[in-house]
Amino acid sequence: MKKLTAPKIDRCIGCHSCSLACARLVHKQLSWDTAGIRIKSSGGLTTGFTANHCLACDPAPCADACPTGAFSRRKGGGVVVKKKLCIHCGDCVAACPIDAIFQESSGAVYVCIHCGRCVDFCPHNCLEMETVKSIEKMEESA
Repeated sequence: MKKLTAPKIDRCIGCHSCSLACARLVHKQLSWDTAGIRIKSSGGLTTGFTANHCLACDPAPCADACPTGAFSRRKGGGVVVKKKLCIHCGDCVAACPIDAIFQESSGAVYVCIHCGRCVDFCPHNCLEMETVKSIEKMEESA
């Protein structure tokens, strides 16, 4: 199991290449509003940037809040999204403790699904896919 991390975010120049790659490659649109990862200023150009994306909560409060099952728990943390089941109610957005789910004006929601497609588009290697042991494997090795 893998999850997206931003261990070298201090290198980020705020180019948004990762956000645009996510929007284009994953969601088939070209808009910052349709990305699962958002780059934001930490307060100004000299203070750097932050990457706002799903942290792969386990259990995932957004999945628990979803009334239709459009968001379901992904083994090891995070969510699997079935867009056809989404009714655009925004319950997942309200349930996310870190504001990592984005709802555009049409009501469609976007969240990082830890696919890693954005990683190769970061010119400063700020993002990585980290291998995470599943809970079952951690219990077996203990």
